[in-house]
Amino acid sequence: MAGESGTRRPLFDGAVSTAFPVRFQDVSNIREVPDHQEVLVDPARDESLIFELLDLKGEVEDGDSALWFLRDVANEQDAGDNSVVEHSGTIELAGLRSGEAPAVAGTAVGKLAVSKGRQGREAQNIVRLYLANIRLKNAATDVVITAYEPLLIK
Repeated sequence: MAGESGTRRPLFDGAVSTAFPVRFQDVSNIREVPDHQEVLVDPARDESLIFELLDLKGEVEDGDSALWFLRDVANEQDAGDNSVVEHSGTIELAGLRSGEAPAVAGTAVGKLAVSKGRQGREAQNIVRLYLANIRLKNAATDVVITAYEPLLIK
């Protein structure tokens, strides 16, 4: 992505915005996507970015939250062979506040074996999943951002 031109785009009806490469297309209005998600894809590369606003998982410690969400995504996608490649500690995002409490964030990277739709186990694709979790405790919200990079597509 380095050196690619990006564009600022609003998410969640303009509540927040972000910048990412122009090659990503918003499919949130095309596909059945829940209101709490924004989905962008690059069909030429089979890559996707997903932004989710979720209820805060209060039972999960800040330092474990990104790893917890990575495992949750793997379970939701029935990823048979998955592994954690990297997991960060928790950092405080001093410039991002929710009321008086600063936001905290963590990241995790995993490698998953997943199938699209009805492909079945024999057609598993290998993807690298990059996940960031921003915790807005005063807003009782976990912001989960995932990026999928295909490593092997069958």
